[in-house]
Amino acid sequence: MDAFRDVEDEPCYVISIAARMAEVHHQTLRYYERVGLVVPLRSQGRHRLYSQRDVQKLRRIKALTEGMGLNLAGAEVALKLIDKIAAMEHEMKGIVKELNTLRSQINSEIQEG
Repeated sequence: MDAFRDVEDEPCYVISIAARMAEVHHQTLRYYERVGLVVPLRSQGRHRLYSQRDVQKLRRIKALTEGMGLNLAGAEVALKLIDKIAAMEHEMKGIVKELNTLRSQINSEIQEG
């Protein structure tokens, strides 16, 4: 079984490629790592390896800081809120699915009984 949930989590980009994809300087990525905004995996040779999800996060940080004028602390708070909202949406979808299943079961029981 694959150790990664999906392709987006697979670490495959070295720092220079990830920086180019996110349109930031590679020193910016090192700084983001130091302050804990992005935590790339490390290869056996200790090279930073970024996933597609990391690159998406880097782009989002850039949009928040450059496009919306937030500082890094504000961007970090915004990212946490975005992640929390996404988790809540995922949970809500599960709850709705479960409710629909229960509704179907109750309707079937009513029709049978």
